[in-house]
Amino acid sequence: MRTEEALSATGAGLWTWDIATGLVTLDVHAAYLLGITADPARPAPLTLQGNTVRSHFHAVDYVTFRGVLTLALSEGAPVETSLRVVGREGSVIRTVRTLIRPLDTTPAEICGPGSPESTTRIVGLLYEVPEPGPEDAGGDPAARSGPRNGSAADEESGGGPAASGGWDWRRNREAFLLDAGRALAEAHTTADVLRVASSLAMPGFAPDLLTVYSLDGDRLRTLDGSERSVGTGMDHPVAEAARTSRAIYLADPDEYARRYPDAALYVSRQPRERRARGHCRAYLPLVVAGSVIGVWMTGYARPVAFTPDERAVLTTVARMLAQTLSRVMVNESERELSAGLQRTMRPARKPVIPGMELAARYIPTGGGLQVGGDWYDVIPLPSGRTALVIGDVQGHDVRAAGIMGQLRIALRAYASEGHHPDAVLARASRFLYGMAGASAGDPQPESAGRSAGEGAPTAVTGPESPGDAEAEADNPRFATCLYIEVDPASGTLDIARAGHPDPAVQMPGGPMRVRPTAGGLPLGIDPDSDYPTTRLVLEPGERLLMCTDGLIETGGHDLETGWDRIREVVDEYEAARDPAAPAQDAQDTQDGPYGLEGLADALVQAVLGPPGSRPRGPLPERHEDDIALLLLTPGPGARGAAPGGAAGSARRGVLSIAQAEPDRIAEARHGLRAMLHDWSDGDQVDGAVLMLSEMLTNVLVHTDSDALLTEEITGELGARTLRVEVRDGSDELPHRRSPGELASSGRGLVLMEMLADRWGVEPHGEGKCIWFEMRERVPET
Repeated sequence: MRTEEALSATGAGLWTWDIATGLVTLDVHAAYLLGITADPARPAPLTLQGNTVRSHFHAVDYVTFRGVLTLALSEGAPVETSLRVVGREGSVIRTVRTLIRPLDTTPAEICGPGSPESTTRIVGLLYEVPEPGPEDAGGDPAARSGPRNGSAADEESGGGPAASGGWDWRRNREAFLLDAGRALAEAHTTADVLRVASSLAMPGFAPDLLTVYSLDGDRLRTLDGSERSVGTGMDHPVAEAARTSRAIYLADPDEYARRYPDAALYVSRQPRERRARGHCRAYLPLVVAGSVIGVWMTGYARPVAFTPDERAVLTTVARMLAQTLSRVMVNESERELSAGLQRTMRPARKPVIPGMELAARYIPTGGGLQVGGDWYDVIPLPSGRTALVIGDVQGHDVRAAGIMGQLRIALRAYASEGHHPDAVLARASRFLYGMAGASAGDPQPESAGRSAGEGAPTAVTGPESPGDAEAEADNPRFATCLYIEVDPASGTLDIARAGHPDPAVQMPGGPMRVRPTAGGLPLGIDPDSDYPTTRLVLEPGERLLMCTDGLIETGGHDLETGWDRIREVVDEYEAARDPAAPAQDAQDTQDGPYGLEGLADALVQAVLGPPGSRPRGPLPERHEDDIALLLLTPGPGARGAAPGGAAGSARRGVLSIAQAEPDRIAEARHGLRAMLHDWSDGDQVDGAVLMLSEMLTNVLVHTDSDALLTEEITGELGARTLRVEVRDGSDELPHRRSPGELASSGRGLVLMEMLADRWGVEPHGEGKCIWFEMRERVPET
């Protein structure tokens, strides 16, 4: 016996839903059970649009059906549920039961697990279940709906056998509107809105033709990509609905031709299939806050009376559709504006520094226009050097982005004039202070106009209203900035800092450590603020990291725990690299998995998590700041690089400590420990740190000059040599003393004699240099 004969004998029907095309194929008995055909003996199967078939289901049951379908897809197993079949008037015809099973499942990574889109076909078995008796009516919504021959119009009569059928139609309508509202609320793009609109299965009168027009100037354009449009002044139902803000209902083609002859002539030239789907038409204006933003057209292949109930449903859906379309169009405009602002406020081309490798990232904040005050820039200088700039204007709004754009231009102008880093930041601070002063109506300090230079950029100020001026005066903005002038030939970094987080340097194969630098107040607070400079040397194989506080603090971290997170990422990233691979293997190139680009991606992902997830940290909901990141390392041809382009094994550090900065001695000790992170003998590390502390303290206590510290490690692992030098401006040489047991000083040279392999004191010009060397010793196990 064939499958069709077996199903016919049991009174069951078979249906298939192709989700990829939206088509539903019904055999003859399934079509009869759903009320689509009146003759169960009709031989040919039917293929219909999905929304046409869905319009024959009770809306409440269809919502339940969607939930059961999701369960079947997630578990990959057959499920069974009941559905009430409704007629054209919305009354219940019969109750059917269907057994469904998903087929042809596609990979979850393409469509997402547990969603209907992850299956291309669904097959179902459909059969009628008997009407429940009076004793069972209390628990079955289908039984409570009353007689099946009632109409919606009879509901208004308040009596008769159709009253309960009218009540069921109203419940059906309310459930449909709730389901449509939920689907429209989840729409994020115009395409989502059109998809939801095309799938609306209205109770008893599902449309066969749908078009959404958007008002664009004096024309109404379709949003389906067909580029059809209607002028607002034309004799056309779309134009009239937009002009009058009133819905237009056309019950048949004759009425259409009588009221709009020109438009009817155009319709007559359309394909027959499209004309057939538009036998009856409704044109509803999409109104938001009293303004028309478009028109929604629905067409029906069968006669529709457009009863008051049907018009109420159409009007309600049109209002929801208008609100949703307005929201997504605003969101898309904001996203387009955000993308444009991001493009204009970052370097137009990928930054390049000759002899260096550079990676840059900018991640906007997670809310609003996704623009803020963070920025970075790479500026070629007249001297042949390059300036790296990274900064953060207070705030995450359009005003912060506007101030950032002006400040970025000002910094680029000052740097291009050839000023040193301290002078660039000083002029930028006066510029930003002048912007706030001009907005508040305060006179600018005399020094601001003098020192900015004749060619200084002019701040664009002048609010549009007194209220704007008062708001800006009450909330002046400041900015933090880190400015580094890079000499690719020598690796020298001249650093000026204005309230910004310090840079960090990763040594070859070692940890990432913050390099303390001198700094001043944030820009825009004090027009006469000074910005001292710090000089560092970036050795071959080292990596420089510059970032805004968003990379450090996102997720609820403070500076300490935020830097710890960054160090962990760098350590894990370094540990993943194969140490046996050549240093310039593909994995270490700039764009390779272990180059700067890969490290930049790893840092951002460690902070924000994978796409679509929440930021990581003690307070994951705190993603309130932009992220700007710059990574720099000497290229393969840098001075001191090993043959073949590999980074040399030498490590070098330079630090200046002024007389007024004795607290930086502790930073020097921590820096030396970090440099000796992989030294074989821990006792030697302790000895080297002790000798360094003695040398620096001696300079600050016994001289009036500053101390310049230089640290260098050379040689191969296990046989390296550490050399530490401290220079000062005093020509007084230290001499050995014999301190007593209770003496508090005089033991420095004694310690060096005991702990160092070699040490000495050398005169240099007007000052001297005291140094020591220590050869790596592998402790016996």
